[in-house]
Amino acid sequence: MVSKKGARLASEHSTGRDTQTGALVHQMTGHPSINHATYFLQSSFSPDGQSLLIVSYRTGGAQLYEIAPFPGGDIRQLTDGIPVHPFSAAYHPDNERIFFVRQGGIWSIRRDTLAETCIVDFDKAQLGECSLSADGQWLTAAAKRGPEPGIVAGRAGGTQWTFIPFPRTVIHPQFHPLDPEWIEFAGDPAPRMHRVRRDGSALECLYHHSNDEFVVHETFLGQTGDIVYTVWPFSLRRMDWTTREHSTITDFNCWHITPNKAGAQVLCDTNHPDTGLWLVDAASGARRHLCLTESSNGGSQWKTSRYALAEDFAAARSAAQSGALSWMEVSADTVYGPQWTHPHPSFSPDERKVVFASDKTGYPQVYVVELPDA
Repeated sequence: MVSKKGARLASEHSTGRDTQTGALVHQMTGHPSINHATYFLQSSFSPDGQSLLIVSYRTGGAQLYEIAPFPGGDIRQLTDGIPVHPFSAAYHPDNERIFFVRQGGIWSIRRDTLAETCIVDFDKAQLGECSLSADGQWLTAAAKRGPEPGIVAGRAGGTQWTFIPFPRTVIHPQFHPLDPEWIEFAGDPAPRMHRVRRDGSALECLYHHSNDEFVVHETFLGQTGDIVYTVWPFSLRRMDWTTREHSTITDFNCWHITPNKAGAQVLCDTNHPDTGLWLVDAASGARRHLCLTESSNGGSQWKTSRYALAEDFAAARSAAQSGALSWMEVSADTVYGPQWTHPHPSFSPDERKVVFASDKTGYPQVYVVELPDA
């Protein structure tokens, strides 16, 4: 297939019922290639809920596509050329632009004309996942400049950009939903949770823990401003942003987590055992089963309850696996698994639908499950 910006492909949409819950599930892609939604920290749906943003390797490298109108519309190719970072795309709240990472730069693309603008470019750097502030005014991204890890942050308009160094690999930077002066991010490995002001000041560790406490997938608990995180594979926990008080929401193997806007519910996938997608009540810990995913959930580390050590990475490299998706995953590293084998569920804007990925058919495809009435 020839890669061409603006190309329109026929819909690959089909529907079925989940075998355990009976929920209506839309299969959005069917091409024999890697196809997945955006990352679990971002919604794959446009702010108006009418379009679905996906990443596909059907032309070779990772490129952005949009399915509109949801669910049975055409698949339109948005980008071509140099591949994009496959887990970096995010809709702007204005519903008109999409931001994404390509090599060392953050770009925006207009959905109407497909005109691209380079917001900022860091020479000799590789950027990772990017995140927008709630007001759409600020951007941040994981970064690695030469051998130096860190994050970058600045205005979506292209000014006031800075590189904030950190001594370990950085992943999942995200703005506080109520105060865009603050960025929370993960340092890998332990201790995991940190915060820093957007200008690079007031860097601090939020929670000191050892390599044996496998804290993962932290994010903000909606508009509460608190942090919710997983202690893999034992529990879903909450940390008060102000007091640092920790509490357990539920003892359950929540994996990737996405709270709703109010912070009243937490969406999660599961692994070891994989029982599919669930909604967890943040106050009581009660949970509701949404559907199965049947994804392969790659990664040897998810069979353990600690972070990867040097010997784990060495063993993975010796297996000579390939298929790196970003600077965070060297081509021979399967410790945390190919990310496109993980469901990474996220809500639609109206929180009545959930998008996720599954490779149950042999290739990763994009699915949307409709939530039953409460």
